Amino acid sequence: MSLLMPTVYFSSGFIISFLFPRLPIILVTRGKGFNTSFPEHPDPIPLSPKLTQRVLHMRMIYWMGFVVATIPLLFGLASIKWGNAAFGFGLWISSGWYILSRLQTFVGGQKPPWTLGMAQRLQVVMDDAKSEAKCCDNPLPQWDIMAVSCTTCSKVLDAMPRPDLGRKRLDGFFLGTTRLLLSDGYPIISSDEEKRSEVDDSEE
Repeated sequence: MSLLMPTVYFSSGFIISFLFPRLPIILVTRGKGFNTSFPEHPDPIPLSPKLTQRVLHMRMIYWMGFVVATIPLLFGLASIKWGNAAFGFGLWISSGWYILSRLQTFVGGQKPPWTLGMAQRLQVVMDDAKSEAKCCDNPLPQWDIMAVSCTTCSKVLDAMPRPDLGRKRLDGFFLGTTRLLLSDGYPIISSDEEKRSEVDDSEE
């Protein structure tokens, strides 16, 4: 019984700190006014400058979470010293782990779900669709779950799986949020070609 309340406090702090830095990705981009140019998830998205801009917005919001995570980290340290130690440890451990998981990107770890290189690849596909290198007479590139392909001729233009793009979800807010928390924004699948890609994302 003596361990019950500390466990509850620790778990509460851990969960709060787990959710807090992810709130920007969950909430900021889901508003109706922010998605007037995009179909609902998981429908394919036609390539456009607005889509490229969305990828860059998601990248910015992703790194915003890094800053937001310092709030529960500091509150956790303060709670350990002056308040409830179990609650503070929960806040501190969860937010610390979040920050470390983001920092591993810079030492050869997994790249973020949204990168500068991703936006550049989308732009290359759009440029090719307007050039002599276009895939067919009337190219209409769109981003499916598995890859970027042409609606007209079905040719795969870039084997780049699609991450979450902050759209309203057909599976509803709660189920969609749960899936988003589990995937952390990453594509639900990845292709072998994508793993072999050598896109320069050094400015992430």
